Parts: sequence; C-alpha cells; structure tokens
Amino acid sequence: MAKLIGNGRRRARVRRSIKAVAYGRPRLSVHRTGRHIYAQVIDDTAGATLAAASSLDKSLREDLKSGADKDAAAAIGKLIAERALAAGVTKVVFDRGQFLYHGRVKALADAAREGGLDF
Repeated sequence: MAKLIGNGRRRARVRRSIKAVAYGRPRLSVHRTGRHIYAQVIDDTAGATLAAASSLDKSLREDLKSGADKDAAAAIGKLIAERALAAGVTKVVFDRGQFLYHGRVKALADAAREGGLDF
C-alpha cells in the first residue's frame, strides 16, 4: 500500500472512522475547491451514487453570485437534501473528507440538516 502523506492521511483517517460508525447508512461526501463545492450521497455497499449536487448545476449557476462562498454551500446543502429524500434516503453519515468542519463545509452540512437529512 502506498504511503499516505498530508491531506491523504487525514482523508483516510476520516473515512476509516466513518465506516466504523456508518452501520450501512449511505455517506454524504463533500468536496470543495477554490471555485466550487460538490456533494454526493454514496451507497458504499452497492458502490453507487444515489444523489449528487454541485455549484456547477445549471439550476443554481444563474442564482449564485459565486460557487465558492457560504451561500453557494447552503444552496448545495438544500439541493442535496432534496435529491436524497427523492431517492429515499433520510439517514446518512457525513464525510467531510480532508476538509475541516468549518466555513463552507459546515454551511453545507447545516443546510442539509435543515433540508431533512439526519446525521
């Protein structure tokens, strides 16, 4: 196995702790870049993505001032919650990946909770 360094080590540590407490629940995975934010609800047992949303979606692109602020993250959180509920998912485990639970990641999580996801 390749040696993990830097953020890869943090990502692996977070993923390992998530899988320990998931109990078969899908995970809400978040990825952010300097310009955009992405969210997916992933079923690891089936290896399938159940729902996805990003600041690149056409429905949101015109409404957002930027894809890299807290307002965009909140909009993505609401959208991913809506799409997950439509797919029949209510309980998830939150996977922040290598990113700290702060700022845009926290805004997305709070909006997803308000949208009806339980984690």
